[in-house]
Amino acid sequence: MSTGIYRVEIITRPERLEALKEALRVIRVTGMTVSQVYGCGLSTGLKETYRGQQVEVSLLPKIKVEIIVYEVAVDDVIDAAIGACRTGQIGDGKIFVTEVADAVRIRTGERGAAAIMDRPSERELVEQRIAGHNL
Repeated sequence: MSTGIYRVEIITRPERLEALKEALRVIRVTGMTVSQVYGCGLSTGLKETYRGQQVEVSLLPKIKVEIIVYEVAVDDVIDAAIGACRTGQIGDGKIFVTEVADAVRIRTGERGAAAIMDRPSERELVEQRIAGHNL
């Protein structure tokens, strides 16, 4: 893909979240938003028995991880996500990539790539805070 700012949305199984976060950390993805979502695709749901009644669950729990990338290649993010989330079973999820027209860092007003790039000085500050709080 060409250079630019991209949003990568990964929708996958909740139990794959930790493996996905680790795979993204390895390729130096430093920020993400994670949401609990429900959905269906080919796996339109399943039938369960609840208090003796057959109930069809049509929406399955998933997680959606949203990442905005500029410094890390989109193809690397896709490869890492596939490696972490693929089980070979229906319901592994989907990855969507869209181009981002602009980004704005609210605190400073920076726009474009500068708004999403990590500054080494800020990364050091965050690491010191984490070390100080034993997180």
